[in-house]
Amino acid sequence: MSMNLGSGSEEEHEVMATINTTPLVDVMLVLLIIFLITIPVITKTVPVHLPHADNEPTKTKPGTITIAVNQDGTIFWNDKEVPNDTVLLQEVEEAAVQNPQPDVHIRGDKNADYKSVGHVLYELQRGGMVKIAFISQPNANELTATGAY
Repeated sequence: MSMNLGSGSEEEHEVMATINTTPLVDVMLVLLIIFLITIPVITKTVPVHLPHADNEPTKTKPGTITIAVNQDGTIFWNDKEVPNDTVLLQEVEEAAVQNPQPDVHIRGDKNADYKSVGHVLYELQRGGMVKIAFISQPNANELTATGAY
């Protein structure tokens, strides 16, 4: 098939034999929208009352160990400064044999090197601790959304 671009005499006007797809596309889009609207209505689910999640402050158990790493990389074991890695490993090994094993909460300063916090994790792993958590500051927009201050 050829297409006439109008670059000839007026006697050569012919009927274009191409299909106009615009109405076809319009109909298909309408059918797609109808399909997308009706599918959620058809889907049946079991009625369940889902719980609401609340941001609760950290509950510290009496046996919880808090390890803090400040900006300089100094390590604190329950607010007591740890002088070197040997003392840290001894403290970890003593706490790891307790039954039940206490939780360890790591509080790393946001300006501290990752190396300092990673070293604490390494010593905890070497000493046999398995319950380790990081303590962080919640975002300000999360606090206002939950109503907590």
